[in-house]
Amino acid sequence: MLTRLTHLALEAKDLDAARAFYADRFGLSATHVTDDEVRFPVGGTELRLRRPSGVPRGGLHTHFAFSAASGTLSAWRERLATLDPEEVDFGGYRSLYVYDPDGNCVEVGIENGDADGAALDAAAPTGIFEVVLEVSDLDAAAATYSALGFEPVDRGASRRRVRLRGPMDLELWEPHLGLADARGGVHVDVGVEAGDPEAAADVVAKWTTARESIDGGVRVRDGDGHWLTFCRG
Repeated sequence: MLTRLTHLALEAKDLDAARAFYADRFGLSATHVTDDEVRFPVGGTELRLRRPSGVPRGGLHTHFAFSAASGTLSAWRERLATLDPEEVDFGGYRSLYVYDPDGNCVEVGIENGDADGAALDAAAPTGIFEVVLEVSDLDAAAATYSALGFEPVDRGASRRRVRLRGPMDLELWEPHLGLADARGGVHVDVGVEAGDPEAAADVVAKWTTARESIDGGVRVRDGDGHWLTFCRG
């Protein structure tokens, strides 16, 4: 039903500062710039930075993860060194966690992260592979996204969280602090590609509180105030 994460939007108080952060620290190049929004392509996804000037807003204190090329761990450590990154070893890959100027926790996940990689450059991220949403009722939120084809693959033992796999990995957290003291995002705006946007919106109708047709798709608001846009592929 859903095939691709099309966009993730973050709220930025100072758009110029946020744009500079993602350009300087992550090597991203903006392809769309207005007074209220900046868009960066990251693989097949757009990272959108927005001033809080309308609805949907970008997400607040959102935790999300960039993917990076294998073997670039050393280069990313060097690039992010002045941000005091926290590093976590997940076995098959390692992640570095830093914070942007607006308090979003940005993860960089590197496959085979224990490889030397000293001679490899930390080029721009290759995509966005994870987004974390804060929810009030974990079971209801998991049911919402499972209905869209996301598959639960992991549940927290000590924290109320569930990880689902779909066009990207989606973590649903009841309020708490996670790794690197990250929090789940509030009023996050994400877009996903759907073969039939209207049908996708129908599937989650009982869990949504708003629905509107937009150019090229349908946008709904879930029970936790997150905006989900189904974009026609």
